[in-house]
Amino acid sequence: MNLVTISGPPSSGKTSLILKTIEAIKSRGLSVGVVKFDCLYTDDDILYKKAGVPVKKGLSGSLCPDHYFASNIEEVVNWGVKENLDLLITESAGLCNRCSPYIKGIKSICVIDNLSGINTPKKIGPMLKSADIIVITKGDIVSQAEREVFASRVNSVNPQAIIIPVNGLTGQGAYEFSTLVYDEQEQIETVNGRQLRFPMPSSLCSYCLGETKIGEQYQMGNVRKINIGDNNG
Repeated sequence: MNLVTISGPPSSGKTSLILKTIEAIKSRGLSVGVVKFDCLYTDDDILYKKAGVPVKKGLSGSLCPDHYFASNIEEVVNWGVKENLDLLITESAGLCNRCSPYIKGIKSICVIDNLSGINTPKKIGPMLKSADIIVITKGDIVSQAEREVFASRVNSVNPQAIIIPVNGLTGQGAYEFSTLVYDEQEQIETVNGRQLRFPMPSSLCSYCLGETKIGEQYQMGNVRKINIGDNNG
């Protein structure tokens, strides 16, 4: 089975991209399944079911969605193998820019849209910088010049990645993208023992444990303070 991880900021067009890509992959006679990770709520699983795609969803609740992903990805892969899937796509929650739900040796894809701002690529950490493929969406809303400048900014952050524009509404570019997603040479049976590409965000402080009061006297554990400096000097 092939396994790919697709991540990106909220509302960047991940689900639309996946649905259009699955149409192209199915036309090649391959079976595809999806596992949707999210935080509090998602009805994307309904969209996948309507498209006839085997799907599971997991909600992290109060936990960091990246940690939830890493804690459950082995079970997810086992499910995909039992379903005899040719390709299993894991779709992350709309993550903060620091997140990095990528595994070494597993194809990793970041979805980012042209409307997010010209400086956004520099603000995104490992989720963009360590991706194998970067998909840029919503190019139909901006000018050709804006698309080229944005793609250049993305390339400056991750020059090793393949950058491809895809329209999630019309499906333009989805077939070309699908040829990059599935690779017969990248078959896996398990991810047990594999390593993450980048350490996840970490903190163990009083607020992690349920504290709600503001104030230094209520803070303990892994706490980082801003450097304000001497206002008088």
